[in-house]
Amino acid sequence: MLSLCLLLLLGVGTLVAVSRYGALSIGARNKRFLNGPPSLPFIGNMHQIPERKAYLLFTKWAKEYGDIFMLRLGSRTTAVLTNRRLVKELFDQKGAIYSSRPPSYISDLIVGSDHVAFVGYGDLWKRLRKEVYQYFMASMCEKKHMRLIEAEQAQMMRDFLVQPEQHMVHPERMTNSVMMSLLFGIRTESHETPHFIGLVEFLKQWFALLAFENIPPVDYFPIFTWFPDSWVGSWTQRSLKIKSCKEIFYEKLHSKVVARRGAGEKRESFLDHLLDGQEESGFSDNQIDLLASALLEAGSSTTASTILVFIQAMALNPAIQQRAQALIDTVCGEDRSPVWSDYSQLPYISMIVKESIRWRPVGPVGVPRRLIKDDWVDGKFLPAGTTVILNVWGLNHDESAFSEPGTFNPDRYEGRSKLAAEYASSPDYANRDHYGYGSGRRICPGIHLAERTLFMAVAKLLWAFRFELDRDTTGNLIPIDTDPVTGYIDGLSLDPKPFACRVTPRSKAREETILREVAIANVEVFVKYQDCE
Repeated sequence: MLSLCLLLLLGVGTLVAVSRYGALSIGARNKRFLNGPPSLPFIGNMHQIPERKAYLLFTKWAKEYGDIFMLRLGSRTTAVLTNRRLVKELFDQKGAIYSSRPPSYISDLIVGSDHVAFVGYGDLWKRLRKEVYQYFMASMCEKKHMRLIEAEQAQMMRDFLVQPEQHMVHPERMTNSVMMSLLFGIRTESHETPHFIGLVEFLKQWFALLAFENIPPVDYFPIFTWFPDSWVGSWTQRSLKIKSCKEIFYEKLHSKVVARRGAGEKRESFLDHLLDGQEESGFSDNQIDLLASALLEAGSSTTASTILVFIQAMALNPAIQQRAQALIDTVCGEDRSPVWSDYSQLPYISMIVKESIRWRPVGPVGVPRRLIKDDWVDGKFLPAGTTVILNVWGLNHDESAFSEPGTFNPDRYEGRSKLAAEYASSPDYANRDHYGYGSGRRICPGIHLAERTLFMAVAKLLWAFRFELDRDTTGNLIPIDTDPVTGYIDGLSLDPKPFACRVTPRSKAREETILREVAIANVEVFVKYQDCE
């Protein structure tokens, strides 16, 4: 963000319409406000925001200025929250005023004002959220969705078996296929399926733009909308390119579903459900497509990234892996892989899932909220319009809650193996497991599906395979970089960079079980989700 600040400083001299006092007051800190790092006139703290990994600086500042501190970013007041008690008080108990979204130039360009992730808190958001909740609530996941998840994970095991060197893509193929099947009734048969390649490509570009460090200058200084786009980072051009790719992608999916329905074939997909109820709901075609697209984009890559983090942790911690496998073997044996009904008998697997989410949270910074009404927090004033950021990384690495937070240690969850939704809704904020799904009214609506998908994926992979550090051609071990600065891709999400890993089946009997289970999945499940083309 430093180059942006230099641009802004140069721009100050050209803004002849802004008085000297007005320019100096922008970025200043009122004494009634929260503590925070010193700011400069006009730009506030923008010059201090790094171009990468801002959440690490937020965590450092939380220790210096308090676990809720204030930044001045141009014309915006921003509060960064790294406090369990205040997360519960503000996002849960005061959710009616802490659940909206700040204006976003990029989001408005790409998806407009009807996207469930970015729409303001109000009637439309509530109606959209209700549709998601009803389709992905816990009971629906267990009654309707688990058979599909188990089938796709049978193929994931088969994929690891026949192409172990492609370990980076198998989890995302699986999660993408689960979401594509549930949302559109069309599965992803391989990582070379065209819709899978297309989605991954434009999501990389979009998530890179959505990172906190990449928020464009017009969000902080609306006057920059008057400047040529090329002067301020070509944000408009880049956003419109992503918008075009996104629209083409989803128009094709929508057309497939409509054509299938027109031929008399309805499937139990989310899009079919929305189209069946469109007259009653009053949703436009665009709102329906945006809702389905939001779920696909959120559910495809995030869960897969957590599975990759788990694989990293297992390769680096063989004792943890062996303990988990010993437990699984007492429950399942070799003639079947774990199923969801084994959950209560496998608490250590739940602990590993929780630690994977806590240790390297896929969303290290929550999507910003917007305070819609003046509020006082611990004696300090937060004006309406304040942007509030949930520092997930800082909360998950809080030393007062987690001893040695940089260490992967599932034992920290001993006696806390319930599903994450139970801890998130509990008034006992001190006992919350992690903040990987967010908090309050904007908590991830797919939490029930994600929890079940992750548990089953981790259990099945541990049942089937050993994950070890790979060796180079000279026989030396190839390290896995889990440093948050160097080991993970920059952007909205914390995705592992490609890493080497040796994946081997645990026994011949398990290989045979995998092939048998995927053959059953082909006959009983996958046939229901074939692409019509």
